[in-house]
Amino acid sequence: MTNDKTISEHYTHGNLLEAIRASIAKLGKTIDTVTIGELARVDEFHIGGPVATEHLLKQLGFCEQHQILDVGCGLGGAARFAASRYNCQVTGIDLTEEYIETGKALCSWVKLDGKITLRQGSAVSMPFEDESFDGGYMLHVGMNIEDKASLFGEISRVLRPGSPLGIYDVMRTGEGELAYPVPWAGEERASRLATPAEYEQALEAARFEVSRVDSRREFALDFFRKLREKSGAGHAPPPLGLHTLMKASSGIKIRNMIDNVSADYVAPVEIIAHKK
Repeated sequence: MTNDKTISEHYTHGNLLEAIRASIAKLGKTIDTVTIGELARVDEFHIGGPVATEHLLKQLGFCEQHQILDVGCGLGGAARFAASRYNCQVTGIDLTEEYIETGKALCSWVKLDGKITLRQGSAVSMPFEDESFDGGYMLHVGMNIEDKASLFGEISRVLRPGSPLGIYDVMRTGEGELAYPVPWAGEERASRLATPAEYEQALEAARFEVSRVDSRREFALDFFRKLREKSGAGHAPPPLGLHTLMKASSGIKIRNMIDNVSADYVAPVEIIAHKK
């Protein structure tokens, strides 16, 4: 079984905040002038970036009065998108301490630290009171969590009845041996993929009603095609991007992910549910 320490170590960079600070300087920006959109190049760490975030969140009906939970928030990119777009309060939780500390700094840079709270901790044992939140979401999180029943049971505990939950995870869609490493795991034993049907079963057991399951494979393939076209045209990597986060391993991880999705072994899938 993959433990929390193994997962956190996989994502830890070691000098991430300074790497981002150096990269934004190469953009000709400072911590006072960098925008949420520019930071999204590194902090929206999922297939499709902010476009995928917007597609998911616009289905959840968030508004200014809401307290929203971001499960597996990473650097807080989606939390900053939600707080700025919907003017809501967002609380994020993530295992990786470096992500949380870096995310707090990024929130401060874009003047959203008053709207966003980031906490280090486990998604299956969250330090929040029962029924604390009006809605929640998770983007590319479940691939590291084996016990989906405990995950959704814990999310159900902290959401109020009727609250929406949006999920955008990479899920198993076909038989076949995956190529590793990928962005969420260096090797197979660290990957905890499940099928959409297994997600639905775990959600329903946790008192959620699933209203929509939508494969985003074609969206992902189009996103990857554009990446390849840009790379094939000889464009150098931008100063700030996912390579800032994943360092030298970014190329092979992204190539393997593209190959796995292209072979239809996995695909990003959206699930929309509401707590009963």
